[in-house]
Amino acid sequence: MDQATPNLPSRSFDQTERFYAALGFEREWRDEGWLILARGGLTLEFFLHPEIDPANNWFSCCLRMDDIDALCDAAIAAGIGEQSEGWPRIHRPKLETSSERIGYLVDLDGTLLRLVANRPAI
Repeated sequence: MDQATPNLPSRSFDQTERFYAALGFEREWRDEGWLILARGGLTLEFFLHPEIDPANNWFSCCLRMDDIDALCDAAIAAGIGEQSEGWPRIHRPKLETSSERIGYLVDLDGTLLRLVANRPAI
């Protein structure tokens, strides 16, 4: 199976690991410059970037998932708000003009994760 893993910035691996652990991600690897977290078939890789400004962070990725609602529910249960500004925040999935169901998660470093529902196999 082909696989791609986004490489995302982290101001602090300790904070990043705690944040994503509350969403069900577990550590697969960590050293002084790299952190890998996984949740089921999702893998996120982080590089240390302590000077990144969350307000000006332009990093993003798409997570295509069978059950985006479960990740959104985990985020809300972890205390991540559904506000329209600031970070972290969550936006529940809705049907977009692309005909895809998409939700949005902005992490504590300001990185945007698009949560895209997989289309049923035809």
